[in-house]
Amino acid sequence: MIDSHCHLDFKDFDRNRDEVIEAALTNGVHTIVNIGCDPVSARRSVELADRYDCIYATVGVHPHDARQYNDEVEGMLRELAQHDKVKAIGEIGLDFYRDLSPRDIQKKVFRKQLELAIELELPIVIHTRESFRETLDIVKDYMADLKGGVFHCFPGTVDDAREVVAMGFLISVGGVITFPKAKMAVVATEIPLDKIMLETDAPYLTPVPFRGKQNQPAYVKYVAEKIAELRGMKFSEVEKITDRATQKFFRLVETFGG
Repeated sequence: MIDSHCHLDFKDFDRNRDEVIEAALTNGVHTIVNIGCDPVSARRSVELADRYDCIYATVGVHPHDARQYNDEVEGMLRELAQHDKVKAIGEIGLDFYRDLSPRDIQKKVFRKQLELAIELELPIVIHTRESFRETLDIVKDYMADLKGGVFHCFPGTVDDAREVVAMGFLISVGGVITFPKAKMAVVATEIPLDKIMLETDAPYLTPVPFRGKQNQPAYVKYVAEKIAELRGMKFSEVEKITDRATQKFFRLVETFGG
């Protein structure tokens, strides 16, 4: 299994980071993508990727922290992205739910990071909350030159997801899929499985049966189990198909056999 989106660099894991990573490996998670979301997090993500064979990194500035973005930060991201284990620019996007950075600045910084992704020929990891249409409209301006993207913790409807997939993008689903009456569960049932990646967003959005506790990459198996249940498939098939989608997206492998 692959956890395509987590935040092991966060202070939440300072007391048990090694144990959490070992638990993931013990529970069948062979690859973890740690997501950079601000200048400090981006650097720590790369440090984690250097330290652990199973971890890859992304670098970017989250819309919450868009006010931090400047030429110096962009230069740092460009430099970090040269590391061979940095596989995407992200997470980037818009968040109109909390509005921790002004919306005009969020949009400007989102565009700057899309341009950076194009320059570096890397895919993008997108965060959008209460801003799906605005996010999609900006992405469409750059579609011809982007190397792909994924809408993390997909917040939209089935029709929204179909629009994203038609653009050549993927969606990722996480622990929310296990919550009662989760819209994400409907989306994950209707969208082709090879267009879906699995994530935890650890330490957040812990799935049932551990809801309310700290999330961790090992719990991605509960996301896979729920998809298998919803789609009437074997767990092993869900794992195989979503792993391949994730490996292709992040260019973790060149070709597949079989």
